[in-house]
Amino acid sequence: MADKLTEIMAWKRQEIAARLRDVPLAELARAHASLPVPPSFAQALRRADGQLAVISEIKRKSPSAGDIQAGASAVEQAKRYQAAQADALSVLTDTKFFGGTLDDLRSVTTHFATHPPARPCLRKDFMVHPLQVLEAREAGASAILIIVRALTDADIKLLFAAAQAAGLDALFEIHNEAELDRAVAHGAHIIGVNNRDLAIFKTDLGLSERLIPRFPRDVIAVSESGIFTAADAARARAAGAHAVLVGEALMRAPDPAALIASFRA
Repeated sequence: MADKLTEIMAWKRQEIAARLRDVPLAELARAHASLPVPPSFAQALRRADGQLAVISEIKRKSPSAGDIQAGASAVEQAKRYQAAQADALSVLTDTKFFGGTLDDLRSVTTHFATHPPARPCLRKDFMVHPLQVLEAREAGASAILIIVRALTDADIKLLFAAAQAAGLDALFEIHNEAELDRAVAHGAHIIGVNNRDLAIFKTDLGLSERLIPRFPRDVIAVSESGIFTAADAARARAAGAHAVLVGEALMRAPDPAALIASFRA
């Protein structure tokens, strides 16, 4: 199978090319100063009670699963996650491959602004340029995703600096030891192991079990993908994960609150 991540990243660069412009760190800092401060993504992932935090994802489709909930309302799903006491949300904003939009993120954070308690939101997209970081901040995000495998070190440095200037956390996504070393070298505070290989879309929870114990002690550890049952969540927690990121299982669940509670049990 061709490398799907390479295909997606190439499309993303093409997709945003028409609207690209220089976005200096000073502009990002001004945006941060002028906009309401979003809730802390990092803080939400370190629960005071020591239980596993759950990042609940709004995902209509994916290259691996196909349609999950093709017509799902982002706000209605966010309300379900809010009622289920999810610790944070991940909102997919890629349209072609995942069926999301930046308006989904904007509508969810607007809902939280007027219907507390708010939940921090991750802009889940394929980030390649500081303009996307500015868009995330303006849409009310608390964090962005940095996929280590898909970016050069220069790209990562630029995106992480942009996130910091904009007052956003960054979730560094990795899939092997070399990518972990790169994330740590860049000063990552939050690192997620994607148990799904984005090149071939095969999932293996053993990756979290192998990699998370290698994380520096002060790093927040997230296990992403392949979490469907309480047993899956328990494996991630036993490996040292502070949080799990769950999309498909929660989108399909008739009772998201019960499933989230089972992850913490």
